[in-house]
Amino acid sequence: MVDVSLPRSRCHPPDVVVFPRCVDEVSALAKVCHNHHLPIIPFGTGTGLEGGVSAVKGGVCFSLRNMDQVLNLHQEDFDVTVEPGVTRKALNAYLRDTGLWFPVDPGADASLCGMAATSASGTNAVRYGTMKENVINLEVVLADGTIIHTAGKGRRPRKTSAGYNLTNLFVGSEGTLGIITKTTLRLYGIPEAMVSAVCSFPSIQAAVDSTVQILQAGVPIARIEFLDDVMINACNRFSSLSYPVTPTLFLEFHGSVQSVEEQVNTTEDITQSNGGSDFQWARDAETRSRLWKARHDAWYAALALRPGCKAYSTDVCVPLSRLPEIIVKTKEDLIENRLTGPIAGHVGDGNFHCLMVVDPNDPEEQHRVVLFTERLARRALAMDGTCTGEHGVGLGKRTLLYEELGPMTMQVMQSLKDTLDPNNLMNPGKILHPREP
Repeated sequence: MVDVSLPRSRCHPPDVVVFPRCVDEVSALAKVCHNHHLPIIPFGTGTGLEGGVSAVKGGVCFSLRNMDQVLNLHQEDFDVTVEPGVTRKALNAYLRDTGLWFPVDPGADASLCGMAATSASGTNAVRYGTMKENVINLEVVLADGTIIHTAGKGRRPRKTSAGYNLTNLFVGSEGTLGIITKTTLRLYGIPEAMVSAVCSFPSIQAAVDSTVQILQAGVPIARIEFLDDVMINACNRFSSLSYPVTPTLFLEFHGSVQSVEEQVNTTEDITQSNGGSDFQWARDAETRSRLWKARHDAWYAALALRPGCKAYSTDVCVPLSRLPEIIVKTKEDLIENRLTGPIAGHVGDGNFHCLMVVDPNDPEEQHRVVLFTERLARRALAMDGTCTGEHGVGLGKRTLLYEELGPMTMQVMQSLKDTLDPNNLMNPGKILHPREP
């Protein structure tokens, strides 16, 4: 991926990479860095999209891949604790024979602690929530090597109102407050039945209206993904599919056989009342897997539209009622500025991505992409939305974050950073702009 919003010269490798094997080693190494004023950059799998692991001030990269144990599975309590080297696919493979699974699915096979650090979500969030709703407790090593447990050591209640919510302070902190060395996660029972479907629509408005009405009807839909005409065409070509090249919804239903049938009937009535096509079904596991692989391969499908180019993903999120308007305006902006940016989105959350395909050897096109992404983000802010729904702030969205939250809120965030990391050693330069000397 190329970060089109930053000069490449600002993306530096670390001076040193260390590979701790346990939390005590992480703590000892953090103390060394603290004593010598060395920046610390936590690294999980490197699947983040906002430059979060770039060592902009050099320093020491803590690669946590050797800490890869699944710990303390409590099947009867629907929770598990994992180290940062455990990915979501590895956890679900471990859980395969238990009847449980962890549903948060950002597409990439990311580190679960990294997913917590970036507050990741994905296609299942409309039903199961984001990482914020699914992290129960965190073990964190602070900049000076202190080890804390955000909900108390070993504690894993389903709910709590005890003290400040430190767990969610660190969820989404992108390595700027501490190194997450364990996360305790909520698990869910694997549904008795899963059915996927594809439905084409005459317009973006019709597809989004259907989504809103499905949610208003109380259908507990598991996934509802939007692809515009450019994106579905790219997916057809890349994944050898043959769906109509019009705005499209990919849907998935979970539950008992009877409840899934009820969900499907209600959803079909709604989509057809909005001019949607008959559902094309994916009922067996193999067909469903192929369908969702095509959705998750959207990035590569977009890249295939222009071989030799690079991609950059936007990540705005708006209230559902504003989604048709922002997508229509965004498509007009893309056409007017001669940019390739197929759209795919988690429409049930109001979150969508333009997968910007850009020639890395064309500075003028890169500049047009930078201006487009800034316009898009500010368009989302003007519609009461956010500049980032799930990818995080990293390097490229710091100014936009300031515009979104305002000076007083940013001052509180800076104060928290100063308290936990007074020497600005933890992943410096991310989320917050560097302070004036």
